[in-house]
Amino acid sequence: MSKPLGKILVIDDNEDILLAAKMLLKKQADLVQVESNPGKIPFLLKNDSYDVILLDMNFTKDTTSGKEGFHWLEQILEIDPNAVVVMITAYGDVETAVNAVKQGATDFVLKPWNNEKLIATLTSAARLRKSYDQVKVLKEEKTQLSSALSKTGSGEGIVIGDSPAMKKVFALISKVAKTDANILILGENGTGKEVIARAIHEQSLRNEKVFIGVDMGSISETLFQSELFGHKKGAFTDAREDRAGRFEIANKGTLFLDEIGNLPMTLQSKLLTVLQKREVTRVGDNRPISIDIRLVCATNMPVYEMVENKEFRQDLLYRINTVEIHLPPLRDRIEDIPLLVSHFLETYAKKYRRGPLKVASSTMKKLQKYYWPGNVRELQHALERAVIMADSDTLQPMDFTFLVEKNKEEEEFDLSEFDLDTVEKMMIQKAVSKYSGNISKAAKSLGLTRASLYRRLEKHGL
Repeated sequence: MSKPLGKILVIDDNEDILLAAKMLLKKQADLVQVESNPGKIPFLLKNDSYDVILLDMNFTKDTTSGKEGFHWLEQILEIDPNAVVVMITAYGDVETAVNAVKQGATDFVLKPWNNEKLIATLTSAARLRKSYDQVKVLKEEKTQLSSALSKTGSGEGIVIGDSPAMKKVFALISKVAKTDANILILGENGTGKEVIARAIHEQSLRNEKVFIGVDMGSISETLFQSELFGHKKGAFTDAREDRAGRFEIANKGTLFLDEIGNLPMTLQSKLLTVLQKREVTRVGDNRPISIDIRLVCATNMPVYEMVENKEFRQDLLYRINTVEIHLPPLRDRIEDIPLLVSHFLETYAKKYRRGPLKVASSTMKKLQKYYWPGNVRELQHALERAVIMADSDTLQPMDFTFLVEKNKEEEEFDLSEFDLDTVEKMMIQKAVSKYSGNISKAAKSLGLTRASLYRRLEKHGL
């Protein structure tokens, strides 16, 4: 358990004062670092952080004016704007010390000091530093939450299903949600893996803390460590300020790593180290930061095949899949389509200010017969488009002509009967279906990059 004063740095050119401070404070602090040379301050602060810095006002170059103290106070606050600095001064320099407080110091103590008063002053200063850190974390959590909420579209946060397959999923969620077991969600693209991850978080004991989602497939190798583990100001060209990574921000909450199957082997080892040690180190820093997270991962890729092919670390797979949840594709739970249709119709009727909408029985049969390679996400987009374009309050099969039936999809067709967009959509559907929603393999078979395929999926509402 951390001691009241945390980590303290004492800077004074008087060796007797440094020794006295260390002897007095070592029982109250986790670490008492003493330094007689103020020129080492930048080095010390860039390699460690302190809860309180005890700084002398005057050094050997100028023993009376306090200019050196002001100089080093300015240097400290430039390196760490949240630094808590308590100045050490003599009786005759009280006015100078007060000016130092106006310049950003937290407090001052007079020497020779009263031991009890010094400890009380430093304890108060350490509490102030802790409150600064808490405010910073809360601000970062708020930013992440705002970002997460802005990305949550209509109806995407609700788990819907009454089929036997989904009842099994719900039963498993209720069993594991209140534990801290690491969970791996497997399923095709569009089956709702993030929705399930959020449901696990909402039913967990961490539901009052943050849920932070990370798309591992969209993070480049160069930004991986910075995004996940954070960075210090100046660690690289664009690091203009200290920044907490997703692991830090998710502390006490749930961290959702989506598309984890796309993580290169070189980065898998870094992730594994963090999960084993339960601590992260920001880029440009060497101080580990303890983390306490609930980890939920997801992928649409065949991770067990990848392990056999040496494309995914077996030890990492063991670490992330204490419990596995397999999400069925929509074509394997067609009983849920009426429920989903009803939900999305209500959502989009409100969004686009339409009256109550219905679905003709022939339309429902068409929707239940369709293969849905894009799963629930494709159904959602199809209904949104139909709500926008339909002239009647009852959706007819003709309102879904852009859907290609499975039997027609598998037949040979005359290209002259279709426009280029329709052909492109059909080919994408074929590829995605062939590879069971594996975007990487589908993109490769089409001669596209993952990003290009994602753009086309979005373009065609898949």
